[in-house]
Amino acid sequence: MQVEPEKLAIIHYPHPALRRECRPIQTIDESVVAVAQRMLELMHESGGVGLAAPQVALDWRLFVANPTGESKDDRIFINPRLSEPSTETEPHEEGCLSIPSVTGQIMRPRAITVTAQDELGQAFTLRSDELAARIWQHETDHLDGVLILDRMNRMDKMANRRALQELEAAFKM
Repeated sequence: MQVEPEKLAIIHYPHPALRRECRPIQTIDESVVAVAQRMLELMHESGGVGLAAPQVALDWRLFVANPTGESKDDRIFINPRLSEPSTETEPHEEGCLSIPSVTGQIMRPRAITVTAQDELGQAFTLRSDELAARIWQHETDHLDGVLILDRMNRMDKMANRRALQELEAAFKM
């Protein structure tokens, strides 16, 4: 698929691309790197800490993340896999750039390991029990077509009902 990175933009719920399971990236070439760089730009412009390919309407197993906001901490995750979740879980408020004005307490494992490839095709493995762990889990959910709405408790769903209805009413394909 031919992609023009400069035309990529963050899509909003209920866009169907947010519900698709993504396919692995077979070849890491300059177009993949250009898309990842554009995603980092969009993430920073929007004040986010992570952005997954489905959020720019691509069905690629790719996300970008930066838990600190410092450009030196920008990281690209190609074909990520999560493993070794801690048995200890904790709730934390999460939002999503594709679901503006909606937040909820999301329960996730406190620590997780991610294995992925970088923009040079080099494999790496990281483990965290801090914000990065939550970001990796949130963004990997996107790659599987899972949204924070699917992980919210009933009270959070009720509290966000009006915002979701407004997003649904505003949606145009």
